[in-house]
Amino acid sequence: MADESNTGPVAAAVEAGAEVKAPTAKKLRSPRPQKAAAEPARPKAPAAKPRRYSEQERNDKLKLIETQVSEGNTLKNAIQSAGIPEQTYYHWKGAAKISAQKDDKATEPLSAGDELADLVELEAENQKLRKRLAEKLRGENAELRKRLGLD
Repeated sequence: MADESNTGPVAAAVEAGAEVKAPTAKKLRSPRPQKAAAEPARPKAPAAKPRRYSEQERNDKLKLIETQVSEGNTLKNAIQSAGIPEQTYYHWKGAAKISAQKDDKATEPLSAGDELADLVELEAENQKLRKRLAEKLRGENAELRKRLGLD
């Protein structure tokens, strides 16, 4: 019986007797069919320059949208009727909110005397609240001692 692990000369003989296959070429695909209704290519129109709205126009459009929404119209429909994109609306609304906050902070600052008077008033109120809290806690503490019989 022949040793199966010894396949050296047999493998070489099989290789020599085997026909060498040539690589097959890839199948060629037929070209894509033309579209049924091919439109003539039109030259691209230059991109329209985005419209710049003044601050007054922005505020007017935001107010218009607010009134339409308060009347029961949906926000999306109100924005479309104003003639602006939805993203522009949110951008304008955020900018208006920020400017409103700046305006609130920019109001007349309190004079030093007014600030001091407000501080004194707050300190007095703070002391009054602390006293009320202390009295309430003492009362609760006394009630608990009575219930537990620690008095």
